[in-house]
Amino acid sequence: MNQRRHFIKTAIGGTAGLITIPRVFSESLFSAYSPNHRIQVAQIGCGRMGMADMNSILSESLARVVAVCDLDSRRAAHAKGVVENFYKKRGESVVEVKVYSSHHELLKNHEIDAVVNSTPDHWHGLVGVAAALAGKHVYGQKPLAYNIAEGIALKKAVRSRKVIFQTGSQQRSENPFQAFRTAIEAVRNGRVGQLKTVKIGIGKDKPSGKRPAAMPVPANFDYDTWLGSAPQQEYMEGRCHSQSSFDARPGWITTEDFGLGMITNWGAHHIDIAHLAMGQELGGPSIVDAKAQFMKDDVWTVHSGYHVEMQYPNGVQVILDDQFENGLTFEGDEGWIFCTRSEGKVTASDPNTAGAPGSDLRASDGKLLSPLSPGGMRMPKSANHYRNWLESIARNEDPIAPVDQAACSLEACCAAWISMKLGRKVEWNAARKDFGDDREANALRSRTPRRSEFDIQALLKSAGI
Repeated sequence: MNQRRHFIKTAIGGTAGLITIPRVFSESLFSAYSPNHRIQVAQIGCGRMGMADMNSILSESLARVVAVCDLDSRRAAHAKGVVENFYKKRGESVVEVKVYSSHHELLKNHEIDAVVNSTPDHWHGLVGVAAALAGKHVYGQKPLAYNIAEGIALKKAVRSRKVIFQTGSQQRSENPFQAFRTAIEAVRNGRVGQLKTVKIGIGKDKPSGKRPAAMPVPANFDYDTWLGSAPQQEYMEGRCHSQSSFDARPGWITTEDFGLGMITNWGAHHIDIAHLAMGQELGGPSIVDAKAQFMKDDVWTVHSGYHVEMQYPNGVQVILDDQFENGLTFEGDEGWIFCTRSEGKVTASDPNTAGAPGSDLRASDGKLLSPLSPGGMRMPKSANHYRNWLESIARNEDPIAPVDQAACSLEACCAAWISMKLGRKVEWNAARKDFGDDREANALRSRTPRRSEFDIQALLKSAGI
């Protein structure tokens, strides 16, 4: 460890403005293969998305996966085996992968430079804040956090500790989602004329058809800790994750105590793209009017059908409806452009998310998608979302999906959910991060944690933030 620190210090010594904690890297460190000179990454959360994230990091030459963490020991053991097999196939005879059941213990390991947070939504904020406070760089799955207050807390922690945080809004990167970047650039360069409306489809969850019923907690699963800040409740496999598959879509996605449903699940992806196209990366809606039907007498509890209308200060109306094709349609006074993920490039177990074959980018006139002039607005380069994060760590600069912009996308999604829950219109102030004098709406920006150990505000306070 001392030799590694000396190598890093020598490589970057004398460079003005670089922070020392967390460690800052030079890209020259990675010119030759040497495991100790790569960014040492730990995977927290080893489920469906966790394994996808981890496999992507394994393939990047700038990183070395050195630890895994999960509250389900079976999943942690599986992830450890995947890492070991990967490096052994690369010719390594001995591969050391540390296994943790507690992210707190993992974050005490000074050998770890960065973490990938692929936990359920209700853990995004707590793990992200703890990692930032420990000086670890973070790749955090979307949505940024469970609710508005947690997103703000995470943003504060990241900026206070000056770590590099990449949100898993991979539609901002080129491969394999170039359609979104092309649409954003076309709209920002006036190809549709004055933008009037953005129509967004995010898919629709349906009830499981199973009534709630308590089950014994598996011996391999620390369910009490997994509940985290959520209300105390009996264990149900259908509200957590499968015990028979590492790839199945987990039930927490459709259980409102753990995730708010499609409005923050796929909404986080597409609202993010809408904000970029509108120039509202650090803004948000001013008026939100939403209606939804919530599942009842079912294991799952999130919204199913929905219709959302959001008015933005720039005069653009954003509409989400469960009948819209998954993707975004940008409508202006001179034409329209539609973009989506093409078939085969979506999470297979998510419902209603694939577009028709070959239809990931369409327009009212093909000329709207013609090459831009040399002086036109263009998205920053990012060929690969994970690589962009690692390169940003090496360069000590914000990645393509920084925490501040992710917080604004989350706030818009959560404002829609709050309007759904209240069944009425709400007015959001994106600058103040509140609903004015609307006490009911403001109360839903956060929730009271089940126990003090899961209090994200107390965690910030203990760090002097």
